[in-house]
Amino acid sequence: MRNLKNPSERHPEKAHRPDNPQPKKPDWIRVRAPGGKGYAQTRRIMREHGLSTVCEEAGCPNVGECWNLGHATMMIMGDICTRGCTFCNIATGRPDALDLFEPGRVADAVARLGLRHVVITSVDRDDLEDGGAEHFARTIRAIRHRCPETTIEILTPDFLKCTPDALEAVVAARPDVFNHNLETVPGLYPEVRPGARYFHSLRLLQRVKEIDPAIFTKSGLMVGLGETRQQVLQVMDDMRAADVDFLTIGQYLQPTSKHHAVDRFVTPEEFAAYESAAFGKGFLMVSATPLTRSSYHAGDDFARLRIARTRQLTAGVQGGGA
Repeated sequence: MRNLKNPSERHPEKAHRPDNPQPKKPDWIRVRAPGGKGYAQTRRIMREHGLSTVCEEAGCPNVGECWNLGHATMMIMGDICTRGCTFCNIATGRPDALDLFEPGRVADAVARLGLRHVVITSVDRDDLEDGGAEHFARTIRAIRHRCPETTIEILTPDFLKCTPDALEAVVAARPDVFNHNLETVPGLYPEVRPGARYFHSLRLLQRVKEIDPAIFTKSGLMVGLGETRQQVLQVMDDMRAADVDFLTIGQYLQPTSKHHAVDRFVTPEEFAAYESAAFGKGFLMVSATPLTRSSYHAGDDFARLRIARTRQLTAGVQGGGA
């Protein structure tokens, strides 16, 4: 049996890769070690319900802060991914069969945590005909039934090998936010995200809006992988052409020496400039800081996102009546 705590067993596809030195983090990246009563309670609830979280599996630097507030991003369909992205710390291999009772346990955990907004993500499941789309839909419906006042944000895989009805099934379950991360600029895909296709991911986000314009769409980028500023700005333009509402940008942090190297640490001032540029391009909501992650402060950001859309619609009505 594999020991997923051992990096060589966790990432067998990376064993042949040369070691990349892990640079010392600058002061603006440092975070406190996880701990506190809220953290312990969140951890206990996750364990009692037999649930995985991307917070732990991906080694998120914000896990201490978020779990102390009772916020955990639940990762469905297991803790083993069928892809081998060079930036990602989630274990790679052949996943187990789907747990049909998992949607109910997720819904119960959401109720126990008292969440007003929940983020649900998953591993890639290329072994499944629908990529796990129906399991996503069942999870959304279970949360709606158990916690009707909770808003739901999903962070999905790309459903690259699936027929179009896979995405349609997820959208039909009506999540409040549909997030799919582009992760990096297209020129770095062969090295950073070799199992994915940039324009497929972009089209996925566009199709969500075509199927249901009321759903907020969201996508994220990591920087510090070797991209240029102009490439990042071009991705922003691509996202806006696909009608993406919400952009997140955060610093890439190298999980182990076998993962993609950190090219550089982007300064807080550069992140502020990216945020300003993104708002200028028409995004309703932007979060761009070194420690920004897809679900970081997701509940507060969702509230601001709804306000921004209301203002946009109000301005459009007033402008049309002028």
